[in-house]
Amino acid sequence: MNNVVKIISLAVCLNLILATRIFAGPPFLTDDPEPVDYQHWEAYIFTLGDHSGSGYNIEVPAVEMNYGVLPDTQLHLIVPMTTVGGDGVPTVSGLGDTEFGIKYRFLHETNWWPQIGIFPMIELPTGDSSRGLGNGRAWFRLPLWIQKSFGPWTTYGGGGAALNSAPGQRDYPFGVWLVQRDFGRN
Repeated sequence: MNNVVKIISLAVCLNLILATRIFAGPPFLTDDPEPVDYQHWEAYIFTLGDHSGSGYNIEVPAVEMNYGVLPDTQLHLIVPMTTVGGDGVPTVSGLGDTEFGIKYRFLHETNWWPQIGIFPMIELPTGDSSRGLGNGRAWFRLPLWIQKSFGPWTTYGGGGAALNSAPGQRDYPFGVWLVQRDFGRN
């Protein structure tokens, strides 16, 4: 094993060993198949940023709300305030594109089988695309998510396709995976 791999491995191990608390929350680039419990709410306020070349796009604040509308079924909504700028154009702010989705878990986890669900989403063109605050057309993400737990370990992820026909955009496949361990309460 070369020295670079040894140093990276040591840094990762030290971070895992010395971390007393790790805070994380949505929005994630991966998801799990588990919907919000039936007749329960989940709400987040978050910030998301992107920088490309000399331009930037910031969603702040963005509000995410999830509701367990039926057993194994969740309604999902994200409404962002968007700010874009750079590339020699003035900074503008306003409502961005609105995300709506339905998460449905169709297979529950057992000792032998993972839980599996789908989470199709549509990005609605509510932002003013002429000002750079939106895509200009509706577009879709069509993922399949899988999760399995083994004692304190949980692994989940999946993938799918994004379908985006707006000018300057393209369709693309995506896939992500995550492994996590519960270290219990301090």
